[in-house]
Amino acid sequence: MATLPSFSGIPWTFHHSIRPASLSSLKSSYIVTLFSATKKPRNSARHRRPILAQSKGNNSADVPDRLISAVCYFYPFFDGIQYGKYVITQFPAIQILLQPLFPAIRVFKSFPLNGFLVFLTLYFVVVRNPNFSRYVRFNTMQAIVLDVLLIFPDLLERSFNPREGLGLDLMMSLDSSAFLFLLVCLIYGSTSCLLGEVPRLPIVAEAAERQVP
Repeated sequence: MATLPSFSGIPWTFHHSIRPASLSSLKSSYIVTLFSATKKPRNSARHRRPILAQSKGNNSADVPDRLISAVCYFYPFFDGIQYGKYVITQFPAIQILLQPLFPAIRVFKSFPLNGFLVFLTLYFVVVRNPNFSRYVRFNTMQAIVLDVLLIFPDLLERSFNPREGLGLDLMMSLDSSAFLFLLVCLIYGSTSCLLGEVPRLPIVAEAAERQVP
């Protein structure tokens, strides 16, 4: 099982080449800053600023806000698609489900710094831009935090990278779990945004809320 098959032009051996060391270091330092900022007194929850969907005469977000927010959740999924190499090759139904996304994934993976450029664009152009509604900025920040968390499985693969035996089985389980989590977050986050609701992803919602002014 040294080499996994590729399909539809999607190579499954790129995952070590698409994350330069500088980007990994940047994301590692960002994790420390991000989650240290989430510590707060226990009684501060009552003062939490609610996330409201920007609307025009109803309780749902405007259509542009919904679309922008929904699209943002594709970023961490595309950036972590390599963790699905075991699941996708074992379950053809998932491969068929993701088939329409493969052209976009190829473009995203075509240049090693694309993920880094998208990261900077989303954070500085969207999250830090008050011209966007807080609904859009919160969802964008959730997608960014989710992508930052991918540094953990990436570091484990770089550190161990087992070739066989129990170590390989554990790595396969880790990669598959990371991929399925990203897939669930993509489906839940994008669907909720398209419906004008506010998705709150596990692990990342509190951190994202703290970063959105």
